[in-house]
Amino acid sequence: MKLRILVAAAVLVSGAVHLILWADGIRDISVIGPLFLLNAVAALVIAGAALFWRTWLPLLMAAGFGASTLVAFVISATVGLFGVHESWTGGYVVTANVAELVALVGGCWALYAEGWASTARAHLPHRQAGSARQPGRHAT
Repeated sequence: MKLRILVAAAVLVSGAVHLILWADGIRDISVIGPLFLLNAVAALVIAGAALFWRTWLPLLMAAGFGASTLVAFVISATVGLFGVHESWTGGYVVTANVAELVALVGGCWALYAEGWASTARAHLPHRQAGSARQPGRHAT
């Protein structure tokens, strides 16, 4: 439960930073503005799901949220994203990036700690004994 709280808090912090930046004027940028608002709403939904829905999906969504938001920032800071070139400095940048990294790592860690990773692994098809290819034999 503590990991879920940490993950939910990290997702909420990232969403709050995006909402603050949206209110500070990002909303006027054609594509990025709506995406920042969508990020804030998604953060609220994912954090609520992580706290109240005891399954693996919200944790995976939190990890994906952190990863995708970090990747979008890196793209924006290096080559630009939809015409916006972000810088690597600033309090909001550091806060959001740390929160997204915590959401990514914490979400994966919670998946493992709660046993969801081993449950998923148990459902993977396993090779049966003797089913391996013999050297020199090819499938036709």
